[in-house]
Amino acid sequence: MAMETLTLGKALTAGLRKALENDPKVVIMGEDVGKLGGVFRITDGLQKDFGDQRVIDTPLAESGIIGTAVGLAIRGFRPVCEIQFDGFVYPAYDQIVSQVAKMHYRSQGKVRIPMVIRIPYGGGIGAVEHHSESPEAYFAHTAGLKVVSCANPQDAYLMIQQAIASDDPIVFLEPKRRYWEKGPVDLAAPIADAYPLHSARVVRPGTDATVLAYGPMVRTALDAATAAAEDGRELEVIDLRTLSPLDLTAAYESVKRTGRCVVVHEAPGNLGLGSEIAARITEECFYSLESPVLRVTGFDTPYPAARVEEEYLPDLDRVLDAVDRTFGW
Repeated sequence: MAMETLTLGKALTAGLRKALENDPKVVIMGEDVGKLGGVFRITDGLQKDFGDQRVIDTPLAESGIIGTAVGLAIRGFRPVCEIQFDGFVYPAYDQIVSQVAKMHYRSQGKVRIPMVIRIPYGGGIGAVEHHSESPEAYFAHTAGLKVVSCANPQDAYLMIQQAIASDDPIVFLEPKRRYWEKGPVDLAAPIADAYPLHSARVVRPGTDATVLAYGPMVRTALDAATAAAEDGRELEVIDLRTLSPLDLTAAYESVKRTGRCVVVHEAPGNLGLGSEIAARITEECFYSLESPVLRVTGFDTPYPAARVEEEYLPDLDRVLDAVDRTFGW
């Protein structure tokens, strides 16, 4: 066991380093990922150790980054693209949905696009406009893309390696407000033995209500469960981990026991992931539900200025209020 206490950000760095060591076809590319080590220092030291042909500083052109990566993937490389901030991904949106997502299907399976698009996403860091968005629904809605989000350092370390090793294009969402949160990481854990990439996981068992979350909201859900326990309510918290394909097996089993469900995410509620999850839970667990599936989300507005973002982001109180409402029906 090579267990260390790392921040989520450093766990990602360690996972990227391991992938570079294990496969010479892995290349990292993006704005300032090399000499600077990335805005959040996730690629810190990698260019120094692996050279500027494998950790590549690109121009400020997201469409060019993704387009170049498509060519590299077709030629047998495994590019890992960093989008510096969530709101900067939109110039590359056409490349992602028109090329990355469709190339395998368009070629009738002859061409694979084994690439990872890393996107630091979500709010909570006091950033300016276009730096705190949650664009996951755009990509989860796009057939041909897989979308995952880590929520703790151990998952960050293993999931980034699993994503890079996959032959499918994966949008890898990193909850930037959690980059500095620490946790145990087994650096000797092989990805062959890791928890499956596209599987949800129960992170806190409970009996009274089910709370589903992913990415930055998993910590919020766990904090809410701790607070609820003080009042005698045991909430079961499930980290979805994979947004496309959605894995709701654990959620179905949980809701059939608890009879109540709350879905939490930062993105706006209208047509967000919570809508799809609530629909599927209702379809599968209708006769077990004691109340409607409720959602706790960001509001249906553009992401606000940093000085009022705490009013926008779902917090412990809003989660607990939703839980209370599931008991009021």
